[in-house]
Amino acid sequence: MRIAYCIPSLYFSGGMERVISIKANYFADVLGYEIFIILTDEKEKRPYYELSSKIHIINLDINFNELWNQPFYRKTIIYLQKQYIYKRRLRNCLYQIKPDFTISMLRREINFITSIHDGSFKIGEIHFSRDHFRDFKDGREKTIFKKIVSTIWTKQLLRNIKKLDAFITLTQKDKDKWPELNNITVIQNPLPFFPEQVSTCDSFQAIAVGRYDYIKGIDLLIETWNLVSKKYPDWSLQVYGDGNLDNYQKRVVQLGLEKTCFLQHAVKNIVDKYCESSIFVLSSRNEGFGMVIIEAMACGVPVVSFDCPFGPREIITDGKDGFLVENGNIVELANNICNLIENDILRKEMGRQARINVERFKMENIANQWKELFESLCKNE
Repeated sequence: MRIAYCIPSLYFSGGMERVISIKANYFADVLGYEIFIILTDEKEKRPYYELSSKIHIINLDINFNELWNQPFYRKTIIYLQKQYIYKRRLRNCLYQIKPDFTISMLRREINFITSIHDGSFKIGEIHFSRDHFRDFKDGREKTIFKKIVSTIWTKQLLRNIKKLDAFITLTQKDKDKWPELNNITVIQNPLPFFPEQVSTCDSFQAIAVGRYDYIKGIDLLIETWNLVSKKYPDWSLQVYGDGNLDNYQKRVVQLGLEKTCFLQHAVKNIVDKYCESSIFVLSSRNEGFGMVIIEAMACGVPVVSFDCPFGPREIITDGKDGFLVENGNIVELANNICNLIENDILRKEMGRQARINVERFKMENIANQWKELFESLCKNE
């Protein structure tokens, strides 16, 4: 089995990069598949996550990142030129390596990948919900221009997805958002680890993990912790993530939370950080899945999460291995965190149950679903 993944780069510590690395390693090392990861950007940078030596990395050296600092008119011209080069180089690459399956993360290649007739099945894998893919939501109101562009992009995306041999969403709720499609399947993200080490849930510490941006609701998290800290000043919140944390740090200082709320950059030993904590908090406005939820649960940490679209409700069993609260309701989020702080027995039992319930996301279980998909496509050819 030869599988080619298309993704812009692997140097970033994002969820999509992590999931590809986990799956690629398992497919190569355990199932014996021949794996190719085809990149377009940052040729000089090493992958953030460790990859098996059996995996082939191919960088087409397109460098779409050059677009970001260009004025709009230049950006359009350069993009079209680079897109033409990308299509030509990807076509040549696929004809050369002859994969059985080519998997797109629904980035720039989704616009033309089904027109490359190299003999491979074309699969699309979306790591965002439909409502927030090719969208401009960043905390500000959309302009009319942005709304028009978003609408055009979405229609174009739908036309291209319909041509795929299979389209994968991460949740059933998101699958329901694509009623136009008959080539759609749900395969959830795998656990990156299931450590022997687990949290005792005894520490006076909560943890959150996610990018410092509007979608991840870090602003809501800080406001929530302000409520918790007033009641339990001996508890601390540790936050880990990529992005610019300066504005969020200013808010921490404004609220006088410097001694209880600590904003930090992403770390590679995140398992240790989960296991040092007793409660995991997710404050996202929306999620494609909620990878950090299953990570925390694998470490025996109960979760308090907004019931945001779409991942948390398909992971957490409310009241048994964590709490789901009304999306955006920081008072309710704070109250449920306080509930776990106040109830040692409940907190520890929820952590124990979380670790049991999350086993369904182990890599071997998710890999079997992918294997079944590959085999069904071959069978139906």
